[in-house]
Amino acid sequence: MFYPQTIQKLIECFKKIPGIGDKTAERYALAVLDLDEDVINQFAQSISDSKSKIKRCTKCNNYAEDDLCDICKDKKRDKNLLCVVEDPKSIVLFERIGSYNGYYHVINGLISPLEGINPEDINLDALIARIKKDKVKEVILAVKPSIEGETTSLYISKLLSNTDVIVSKIAHGVPLGTEIDYVDTLTLELALENRKKVTEDK
Repeated sequence: MFYPQTIQKLIECFKKIPGIGDKTAERYALAVLDLDEDVINQFAQSISDSKSKIKRCTKCNNYAEDDLCDICKDKKRDKNLLCVVEDPKSIVLFERIGSYNGYYHVINGLISPLEGINPEDINLDALIARIKKDKVKEVILAVKPSIEGETTSLYISKLLSNTDVIVSKIAHGVPLGTEIDYVDTLTLELALENRKKVTEDK
């Protein structure tokens, strides 16, 4: 038996969200029918607003509603520290820890020649330019511990090899191949505290 077309369309919409399969989409769609109209309107407005109001911070590439995100606006942070992350959601993970007080820079991906992703595709030029302009003293590489992450980390360290900038990366308390957003906060905090300087093999 098929659902009415309206419900079926709603199920198909939920299925477009990564990680949601047929059964979960069906459960979500049916749950929506039990929500109050005010909640439904708020839900719909929030979805619309997230698409129309959210943009990227012009300085760090984080999610923002203004030209600068709230973190870049915070002048109390340590301007000498810059944590490089793969995507904006990684920033939320570090902010939940509460022990890091520097700034961030989102590079939007990792170098992966097999997938056709080259250094210019993740806009590393903006990162290097910002490091020089803001006179950053230490760059912390907090990307996914994978072959792509290691490749990206080494590439960035080479770009900064002729500068006085210290390049470190979070320690491998984070299991190799693990998506960083699935790592518990304690492991992430220890990895951040035990970061190591990136060096090339001699």
